[in-house]
Amino acid sequence: MKSGFHVQLRIGGSLAAMALCACVSPLWAQDQAEAATAMAPQATDTTADQPSTADIVVTGSLIARPNNVAVSPIVTVSDELVQQSGQITLEDSLNQLPGFTPSGNAGTGGQGAGGRATLNLRGLGSNRNLVLLDGRRLPLSDINGNVDINILPESIIGSVDVITGGASAIYGSDAMSGVVNFKTDKYFDGVRADIQNGNSFRGDYGKFNASLALGTKFADDRGRLMLALSYGQRDPLSGAQRGFFDDKVPSSFIGTGAFVPNALNLPSQAALNGVFAQYGVTNPINRTLNLGFNNDGTLFVQTGAVNYKGPTDGAYAVVGGNVRMPVGPQLQILNAFERKSAFAKGEFDLTETLTAYGQFLYVDSTVTTEAGGSLTQFAPFTTIPVTNPFIPNDLRTLLASRADPSAPFRWSARYVGIGDKGWDENYRVQQYLGGLKGTIGGSWKFDGFVSYDETVHNQSMFNAVLKSRVQTLLNAADGGASLCAGGYNPFGITNATSLSQACQDYMTATVNSRERLTQTQVQGQVNGPLFNLPAGPVQLALLAGYRKNTYKYDPSPDLVSNNVESVVGSNPAQGQISVKEFAAQIDVPLLSDTPFFHELGVGAAFRYSDYNTTGSVKSYEFDARWQPVDALLIRGSYQRAVRAPNIGELFSPVTGSQLAIGTPPAAIGDPCDVRSSARTGANGAQVRDLCLAQGIPAAAIDAYQFATTATGGNIQGNSALTPEKANTFNVGFVLNPKFSSPWLSGFSFSVDYYNIKIRNVISTINGLTVLAKCYNLDGSNSSYSSGNEFCQLIQRDPTGQLVAIAQPYLNLGALDTDGVDVQVNWSLRLSEAGIGDGSGKIYASSAIGWLNHYKVQTLPGQASQDFVGTSTPGRPLPKWKALTTVGYSSDMFGIGLRWRYQGKLRDISAVTSPAAEQVGVKPYNLFDIFSTLDVTKNVQFRAGVTNLFDKGIPFVASSQNGTDAGTYDMVGRSFYVGAKFNF
Repeated sequence: MKSGFHVQLRIGGSLAAMALCACVSPLWAQDQAEAATAMAPQATDTTADQPSTADIVVTGSLIARPNNVAVSPIVTVSDELVQQSGQITLEDSLNQLPGFTPSGNAGTGGQGAGGRATLNLRGLGSNRNLVLLDGRRLPLSDINGNVDINILPESIIGSVDVITGGASAIYGSDAMSGVVNFKTDKYFDGVRADIQNGNSFRGDYGKFNASLALGTKFADDRGRLMLALSYGQRDPLSGAQRGFFDDKVPSSFIGTGAFVPNALNLPSQAALNGVFAQYGVTNPINRTLNLGFNNDGTLFVQTGAVNYKGPTDGAYAVVGGNVRMPVGPQLQILNAFERKSAFAKGEFDLTETLTAYGQFLYVDSTVTTEAGGSLTQFAPFTTIPVTNPFIPNDLRTLLASRADPSAPFRWSARYVGIGDKGWDENYRVQQYLGGLKGTIGGSWKFDGFVSYDETVHNQSMFNAVLKSRVQTLLNAADGGASLCAGGYNPFGITNATSLSQACQDYMTATVNSRERLTQTQVQGQVNGPLFNLPAGPVQLALLAGYRKNTYKYDPSPDLVSNNVESVVGSNPAQGQISVKEFAAQIDVPLLSDTPFFHELGVGAAFRYSDYNTTGSVKSYEFDARWQPVDALLIRGSYQRAVRAPNIGELFSPVTGSQLAIGTPPAAIGDPCDVRSSARTGANGAQVRDLCLAQGIPAAAIDAYQFATTATGGNIQGNSALTPEKANTFNVGFVLNPKFSSPWLSGFSFSVDYYNIKIRNVISTINGLTVLAKCYNLDGSNSSYSSGNEFCQLIQRDPTGQLVAIAQPYLNLGALDTDGVDVQVNWSLRLSEAGIGDGSGKIYASSAIGWLNHYKVQTLPGQASQDFVGTSTPGRPLPKWKALTTVGYSSDMFGIGLRWRYQGKLRDISAVTSPAAEQVGVKPYNLFDIFSTLDVTKNVQFRAGVTNLFDKGIPFVASSQNGTDAGTYDMVGRSFYVGAKFNF
């Protein structure tokens, strides 16, 4: 007998704990599974309730047929993965697997980035893999085509299939690096309840999740209904709760406030020397340096901390001799999260050959992000007139010595008298789906559906400081006392923190914005046998569909006018994309049950897509499978995949974002900064000339310092974009021998090689890359020409300060990656080995990923850079990554140990600016333990400890926050307890 073999990821109460290692398996023979891996029930959702002769549709195929085999490597994850990993969100569980590169998650995404949870296969981008629910597209969460998997309540998920490699011919655009297909639970009769609670051992990161599912069958089992309700909640974690962040993000925007000299209107040297001579300072003071304000009205030089009288611990520090305010303790490194969801699906057999079905999904989730106190960071800047009554006398002396003594002056500060700014990100998602499926002529099947979904994202920024209100207070002759009690005195810590509640209310507002995305889908499919060959029937599937996506963004007028401090403005946006598609797939069995050809088959697929924006594109696929003997499957495929530009890439107006560049020399920073390796290196004179050509005044060039760790990034759509194209290739084998020895009968082994080459890549140019290439940090501008194409993207203000880096969407160069996935499974039923007579089993399993190359070609014709083994926030690319599980289980009890491994990483500067390479990250190891107890058939308890040895937070030099919260454990040792009940 031949039927589907698919090793499932399970842990705890069954030996499917091996699945936590994400078994890559080929949906192979069930009798082999029973002989070699009998520890796990079948992962295919067709074998549990159907006879072995039923047709099976595997993820990555349109064809339904008996004994279906996946020619692409598929990782199948059971619903227990999330529970046993101790997480309450799917992405945190899936990101443990070697094929995933951590991307955004619900716990990260400060600065109003939405707290979205996205998946990123192979590190190629979260919008280059397709996320499905039961083989159908999910609602989009943003303008860039990403799916926020926060919208999926864990209570409805039965398993998850992950395909790596292109699948555009089967599923359409976006499936370049692979597909993640979430499968909902099967219909059942009864009630299921699940509850889980957890916390850190420090007691500061609580997580709670509960779900209730009800199922019933009616009308003599012709009708089936399921309803699932769930609630999830997670506490925030602040940087102040972890000592690692005490000295992180040492910002030059400090609560004392500071005078920022204008290089074209500097105080006289004599006046400056005279003022500081009163403090006992005899060395000349550089006229271009920022001057801070002590509480007693005296001045201090921020660079060098000359005459600084303020605190040097807690919220303030002297770092490298400079007065700084570490922002790390102010940041919410992991965000608060709350989700309420409802899901219902049902079907009814109208006749023996026709079934009507429907589905409904509703999710209301809120992520709260915080990013510390507001600061005077982005243009247009507020200024202080010389008529302001609170100006200290020593500063008045310097102002009067300028060539234009009546000119207002720019200042720098952090609003320490106002609460931290933050965002409430609320998502409301609705999806409605209805369809008909059945058979035609007994052997052909059809399925057609219509769906509509809507995502509304309401964002509210609280404690937003309005520039116009601040400017009004600063301009007032009485310092603003007539507008709010006491007015606004920004000079010195004591004054800044004594701001009255009336002035706080006057200066701040809650700033709102709203995004709305819709998706309409119509799709029909038929499949069945064309004719029979000696080895079996030739199968054909045909599909036709239509899809329309719309987007509209309505920001607050304060965002449009760039009136909010430390937030880059944004403009209204809208757009739509529609596509008509046709696809076909064929499968041809060539040989079966002959010597050296237990099975041999080939297949192909083709898709034609016609977009209203970019025209038509074609994708195709060829595959082959060969089973020389029953125990060995060799499979491979070649695919041409495409990705059409999304709404954001086509239509996004100029939209600002914060671009972290760091402070030199520890990071790239502004290369014109006198502290940067570009200025202090062998080619410092050429860099100086380039900086002068870009507008830094000659009077400031030899003392120029960029005041902060971030600048603006201006992203803009491009309607002239053309689709990306990718060639993907995979080949591998699965060995599942039928050893007679009980010590070896539970052994299986798989190896798969993948190769993905993407051309005509749609992307913005990374801001750090722009700086590296303009200032020849990687050899791209050896003539140090200001006319260099990358230098043209850099914007400076009249004083030379770096204001923004333009990042338009372009069809750029290429992305190439390849590597190997290995899966090893072993289990032993103890009674079969003569050890006891119970149901106990021991097992071990390991999923290992080896990354050979990750090459990026920024522009066509340029040399590629290989980023394998490097670290950058949101895209760590270790050469080795593994997930290993060992344990014991029986019918009543299970316990196991999980080891998560990530190989060492060099900092990304090793590639982007090798002359100034920063420290990397050492190999990273985490260990978890988990256990289950089946009290009765209907009651199960579970518990576990994650990060068992309380591994510390690693330092990531290229990260503005000093680490990568999406990749590494910020919490430390944690525990969870849970229970599952069936009625």
